[in-house]
Amino acid sequence: MEVREKDSQQALEHRDKGYLMPATIPAGMPTVEPRLVRATPESLAGYGTIVTDPHNHPVEIVRWPAQGWRAIDPDTGDEAGTTEGIFSFWWQGEVLYGRNDAVKDAYLMGWSRDPAIASETMASPDRSRILLWHVNYHPDGGQLFYPLDKTPFVIPLAKPGDDLEPRDFVAFYCDGSFGVCMHPNVWHEGVFPLAPSGRFFDKQGKVHARVSCNMPAEFGVLLSVPLRKPE
Repeated sequence: MEVREKDSQQALEHRDKGYLMPATIPAGMPTVEPRLVRATPESLAGYGTIVTDPHNHPVEIVRWPAQGWRAIDPDTGDEAGTTEGIFSFWWQGEVLYGRNDAVKDAYLMGWSRDPAIASETMASPDRSRILLWHVNYHPDGGQLFYPLDKTPFVIPLAKPGDDLEPRDFVAFYCDGSFGVCMHPNVWHEGVFPLAPSGRFFDKQGKVHARVSCNMPAEFGVLLSVPLRKPE
């Protein structure tokens, strides 16, 4: 069910108390669940790499593109380097929030059930999935996540290309003993701990260009990412 709209990014996104978040999403929005696999060097091929030494692991930076037939001068266009910080995620009832100190931004990541009825005060919520409304990629460089608390997590990824479809995503389960470094232009939306909260060392391109897809606005669906071990 495709409902792409012109300027859909602006159609549903706004800021509330500093958080990037959607406007009202209709109740009963259909969902698409990505395939869940274990993250290994082989399964991550084309998406990214396994990280065991986060401070020394390289993050690829993309050279600034030429605007016409004149080439970018050698040794220029990729000098901004990377920025580092803590990317924190925490559940409030059935709502997951995130804050990226590396780029000084904050987000409403998603919900564990239909956002029309999700509650921040639910005492014993079922957090076996997260419903995502927003995904993005960074054309200026890759991004690295490493679990500081050794908490298992799931990261949904899709390979580069602006003609994205919800079914293109794969959810990678990581047991908390390693991190993941995405290649530039790989679609993602944070990392999601299998715990009430999680802290991750984050390293990414300092330019922090972001290209976004608003799932409800473009496709009429939410991405339903399972938060569990693969069977």
